[in-house]
Amino acid sequence: MEWNAAVKNQIESRQKDRERMLAPYACKSSDAIWLRNAEDDIRPSFFHDSDRIIHSYCYSRYIDKTQVFYLVENDHITHRVLHVQLVSKIARTIGRFLNLNEDLIEAISLGHDVGHTPFGHDGERIISGFLQEQGEGVFEHNVQSFRLFHDLEAYGKGLNLTAQVLDGIICHNGEILKNEYGCDRNKTPEKLLTEYRESLGGTFKSKDMVPMTLEGCVMRISDVIAYVGRDIEDAIILKLVKRDDLPKEITEVLGGTNKEIVNTLITDLVSNSIDKDSLSFSPAVFEALDRLKKWNYENIYHNPKKSSQDEKIKAMFRAVLEECLGELGSGRNVTTINHWFDSMSNEYKESTSKLRVVADYVSGMTDDYLMNVYREIVIPKSFGISFA
Repeated sequence: MEWNAAVKNQIESRQKDRERMLAPYACKSSDAIWLRNAEDDIRPSFFHDSDRIIHSYCYSRYIDKTQVFYLVENDHITHRVLHVQLVSKIARTIGRFLNLNEDLIEAISLGHDVGHTPFGHDGERIISGFLQEQGEGVFEHNVQSFRLFHDLEAYGKGLNLTAQVLDGIICHNGEILKNEYGCDRNKTPEKLLTEYRESLGGTFKSKDMVPMTLEGCVMRISDVIAYVGRDIEDAIILKLVKRDDLPKEITEVLGGTNKEIVNTLITDLVSNSIDKDSLSFSPAVFEALDRLKKWNYENIYHNPKKSSQDEKIKAMFRAVLEECLGELGSGRNVTTINHWFDSMSNEYKESTSKLRVVADYVSGMTDDYLMNVYREIVIPKSFGISFA
C-alpha cells in the first residue's frame, strides 16, 4: 500500500523538524551513508537500520548466548539479549540528554554484540586461537558483528545497513576504557571497509578504531556502564562475591549497587560532556570506574570458580571446529555445516576460506546448539533393535 502524498509530506516535514533540533555535532539521518544503494523509505535511515537488525537471524540468537556466566541454571542471570537491551537504554538516555541522534544510537546498540560466540569471550579466544594457529587471521566479536550484517546475513548477501551504524558496531569495545572519547568525522566508507578487512587479517587491531560519530562513542562507553555494575549483581546472586567485598574507596564514589553505579556514571558523563563534541568523565569518577573494572576482572571474570569448566569448554570447541573443518565439502553431515554452506551465496562461497567458513558457522551457534553438536560428535548412538 502506498502512502497518501499529503500524509507522507507531513511525516517527512515532522522528521526534518526533529532533526533540526539535534545538537550541531550530532549525526543526522539525512547524512546517512550507504555502502550499497541508498534505499527509498519514509522511515529515517538509522531507524530503518534498527528494524533490519531486530528482524535478522543473528539478532534472534542473542536469546541463548552467554553474557558472563555460562552453565548456570538461574533465570535471573544476565544473558546477551538482556545486556544488549540495557546498553541500548543507557545509550539512548545519554544520547537524549546530549541531544544526539537516538535512532543511530539504538541501531548501533542493538546490533553491536551479534558477533559474540557461544560461551562469551572464552569462546571468542578459542576460535581466534584456532584461526591464528593456521595462519587465517584473528577472530574478534565486534568485527564479526560487522561481518554478519555486511557479509553473512541474507544467506551471504548481507544487509544494506548504513556506514554510520556498521562503523559504530565494529568500533565498540567494552574492554577498553578511556577518560575521553572523540570521533573521527573525516572517516570515509573506504577507510571503514579497509579497517574491517585488516582487522580480520590481524594486521589492524580493532581496539585502535575510532568511531566516525559521537553516537558511536556514546554506545562504546554505554557498553561499559551496562555491564560493570550488572556483572557484580549477577556475581552476588551466584555467591561468587559479596557486596561487602567491594572496596570502599570505589563505592564511596560510584555507589555499591548497579542502580547507583549506572546513575553516577550517566550523571557524571553527561555533566562533563554536555554541549561538547567529545565525551568524558570527571577525573575522580573515571579513576573509580577504572579501579572497579579491574576489580571485576580479578574477582569475577578470572575467579577460579567461574573458570573451573574452561578446559572442558575448550576441548568441546576444538572438537566441533575440527569436525566442521573436516566435514566441509565432504559427504559427512554430523554438524550440518554443509547444509548451511550450501545455502550461502556464490560470492560468499568463492571468496571465503574453509577456515573462515568454519569460524563463521561455529561462532554463530548458541550455547545449547554448540553442546548439542558436540554430543553428536562424541557420544555414540544406539543402533536400536537391528541394523535395518
